[in-house]
Amino acid sequence: MERYRIDPEVGVYFVTFTVVAWLPVFIDELSCKIITDSLNFCREKKFLRTNAFVIMPNHLHAIVFDVNFDPTRLKHTLDDFRKFTGRQLLDLSAKYRPVSFMEEFRKHAGKDRERRFWQPTQHPEGITSDKFYAQKLNYIHDNPRRKGLVHHVQDWRFSSASFWLGLEEKNDVVLSGVGWD
Repeated sequence: MERYRIDPEVGVYFVTFTVVAWLPVFIDELSCKIITDSLNFCREKKFLRTNAFVIMPNHLHAIVFDVNFDPTRLKHTLDDFRKFTGRQLLDLSAKYRPVSFMEEFRKHAGKDRERRFWQPTQHPEGITSDKFYAQKLNYIHDNPRRKGLVHHVQDWRFSSASFWLGLEEKNDVVLSGVGWD
């Protein structure tokens, strides 16, 4: 299984979390709020900062960092985030999603658990230049438009696009710029 490759020399990361079998779980406010509330909890209690994010129907992307750029704490925080949200979303899916979803979660469980929500691959990419940061920020915000879910990036509710475009002062996730809090 791929692990987070958090490099002590890199402080800011682009991360992707994908639901097993690309199941469309994030199709309602309740499932998306598990993610946004968890990101906010990690901000308050675990020093995680979210710079940008988008929640798509079957995955999410974010640009994140530890408030003190502590690579060990960042890795543990992201692991905790995945474990907590995975359990919450599995329970929600058991209640509100088709039985076939639970069958897929069990099918992908592995030897160490009864069911798995997130794919084990995580693909953290260290952001080491302004150009790469801009590329990932634009990729995150354009994802719903590119997939045909909205005509304008700011229209996707569970995204930081409208905040970064200056159209809204608040967002579902408390956002942080790198260097300001």
